[in-house]
Amino acid sequence: MPTRTATRKPRAPRKAKPPKDEPKDYVLRVERLVKVYPGPGNSPDIRAIDGIDLNVERGEIFGLLGPNGAGKTTTVGVCTTRVYPTSGHVQVDGVDVRKDPARVKLGIGVVTQFNTLDRLCTAWENLYFHCRYFEMSHREAKQRADELLQQFRLSERRKSFPDELSGGMAQRLQVARSIAHRPSVLFLDEPTAGLDPQSRIALWEIVSEMREHGITVVLTTHYMEEADQLCDRVAIIDHGKILVCDQPANLKKTLGAETVVHLHLEKPPDGLAGKLKRLSGVVSVDASSDGLRVLTKGGGIVLPKLVNAANKYGLTDVSVAEPTLETVFISLTGRELRE
Repeated sequence: MPTRTATRKPRAPRKAKPPKDEPKDYVLRVERLVKVYPGPGNSPDIRAIDGIDLNVERGEIFGLLGPNGAGKTTTVGVCTTRVYPTSGHVQVDGVDVRKDPARVKLGIGVVTQFNTLDRLCTAWENLYFHCRYFEMSHREAKQRADELLQQFRLSERRKSFPDELSGGMAQRLQVARSIAHRPSVLFLDEPTAGLDPQSRIALWEIVSEMREHGITVVLTTHYMEEADQLCDRVAIIDHGKILVCDQPANLKKTLGAETVVHLHLEKPPDGLAGKLKRLSGVVSVDASSDGLRVLTKGGGIVLPKLVNAANKYGLTDVSVAEPTLETVFISLTGRELRE
């Protein structure tokens, strides 16, 4: 009797497993961070930071955007070991800021809101002695100081004292000094506050170049243009809380609007907001300092309708612009960023 040979069905090819996302290299980790200051006298305690969570990737420029008093400076103070947190955890390059603050300081650069240059030293000496403080040899410190003066376009002012420098030059020198020891993270707290527009733009260019030198930048600002121009990602902070965190373009897309129309009015807009909200193409209506701010979509079709409705309220001017990060802040908080 002939034997039957068993035949196996060919196995179906295994499906290739989708590649796993590589773990992100976070140079700064902030978890459940809280900082409470005791209130004066019998006043309630001040909760400057109220449970912040954020991660900053290596090599990015990350912005904390919010009004004065929002908790930006306190957050940076904890990250740079200058402020002791009430609770929570912060790691810079894997080092806990509470457990080993000295080691954290070796790997960070800090520029505060105040000028901390040594006024008895020249621009070159400010850089040289900083390098020596971080244990560079005389030759290495001298070379590094020369290199930084050239990089920050201050070579011609090498012998000038800080009081002889303009505000923009002094701020560039502070940034140069803060990276002299080649830190992995640079913290900039309101870096362009008080600078004229030209000096501000010059500093923006320098900050943008930090990536080329392998430096991660964390900056605080209340200038929405600054955050929009410089930052890869922005966290909007208010009352010690992170409201949103994403790329500037993505944050603006969440508004669902294409245009911001400012209606400047002489009379109080009683009842006008409700009328405008019923118009096709109107996304939202908020009060502004001298009228109404209307978010719209669908092109310019809705604009004549807005003007016609607002004429009865003493319309004095109309301005049209694209949505900004300040528009995002207003939609989240109901008030302007500078208030």
